[in-house]
Amino acid sequence: MTNSFDHTEAWYPVHYLKDLDQSQPTQFTLLGRDLVIWWDKVADRWRVFDDQCPHRLAPLSQGRIAEDGLLECPYHGWAFTGEGRCDRIPQQTEDSSAQTSQRACVTALPTTECQGLLFVYPGNPENAPNVKVPIVEPLDDSPEGWVCIDTFRDLPYDALTLLENVLDVSHVPFTHHRSVSDRAYASPVELEVTESGKHGFKGVWEQGPRKGTLGRQDTTFIAPTLMWHDLTSKQFGRTMTVVYATPIRKGECRLFARFPFKFASKLPGFFIKLTPSWYSHIGQNGILEDDQIFLHYQERYLAAKGGSSKFSKAFYLPTKADQFVFELRQWVNQYNADPFPDQPLPPRLSQETLLDRYHSHTVKCKSCSTALVRIRQIRRGVAVVGAMAWAIIPLLALFFDKTATVAAIVSTGVALIASFGWFGLGRLERRFYEGRTIPPRNLAQG
Repeated sequence: MTNSFDHTEAWYPVHYLKDLDQSQPTQFTLLGRDLVIWWDKVADRWRVFDDQCPHRLAPLSQGRIAEDGLLECPYHGWAFTGEGRCDRIPQQTEDSSAQTSQRACVTALPTTECQGLLFVYPGNPENAPNVKVPIVEPLDDSPEGWVCIDTFRDLPYDALTLLENVLDVSHVPFTHHRSVSDRAYASPVELEVTESGKHGFKGVWEQGPRKGTLGRQDTTFIAPTLMWHDLTSKQFGRTMTVVYATPIRKGECRLFARFPFKFASKLPGFFIKLTPSWYSHIGQNGILEDDQIFLHYQERYLAAKGGSSKFSKAFYLPTKADQFVFELRQWVNQYNADPFPDQPLPPRLSQETLLDRYHSHTVKCKSCSTALVRIRQIRRGVAVVGAMAWAIIPLLALFFDKTATVAAIVSTGVALIASFGWFGLGRLERRFYEGRTIPPRNLAQG
């Protein structure tokens, strides 16, 4: 259909630039298509290829960046330039030139860098220059004074489910009770769509969150991957909730969450800048897990009832609080905008897998993976100190007389502090691996 939304003809964020490693290839899957991201030091830029060597289809992401800066296949050492051209085939004789064949080339995708993100265009490369990159326009319109908290995570549900959830402002007081909100803030929500079309929509919540105490909130959805809420209040200044939902495959997406602030006072921004990224990420992962499990189930229930095309029968949406959800589903249906039409969802995952943090975030995040290594090192050091302190106590009693008591007390104190430190660091370490099984909203009232 000419009026259909073609998901391949759009720019998608695939990685924060700060988390990419220039020394080795990185694998990513976009719209079910396996890709390899690598740093081309010859051209001084990031490249993205199909993750298949044309020789025997080995994944290039398992290879390396060779000494001359080319991407080298791990299977037989074929090497490729930044444009995807094969530069050498070690197995051929000197008088051969198989590397010049078009069949020896790898498909290179258009890339660009904007606002700290690497974007990829999976469609026709000739169209890429004419398609607008989905950026957060307020950050460019008035770039001074913003303080931004960034995080990401691979989520076990569709990009559309993620967008639908974040557009649904009325769930926050209940789902995120005692994490970032409170049930006491719940009140009637009347949302209004002000603009709508093939490339997204805009809306407004005149009253705004927390029973209108913070002021009006504006919402923008830029198809197919970006949305944000924009709120300016006298108490806090301007705050935004920005979400990119990049579709990996059916039932899985990568969330890029950004929280830009322009505070009325400089003090909050100062403390945010002092806070390590890994510490913020632990908190943000906890917030994501508030609704992670039931969203994984919810989209399967919707699929069983006919999917997006039957959403108005599957969902009962009697209030204006669901206006943005309704508009998103209408957009999907009107423009045939499901990125994976007719594909079934994968089987349900276990709760342990749904709450996994290590593979969905930590190992892919430079700040968190570095912090985890350091915490392990400190914990080992604390264990050694504690063991030495406990070992010294009986020796003091054996070889000393008058000073033994004081020294034993000191050694015992050091040993106890080390023990508490070891257990505390162990608890912190686990937070890089797994989420909480009971969300804060369901904890007993203290």
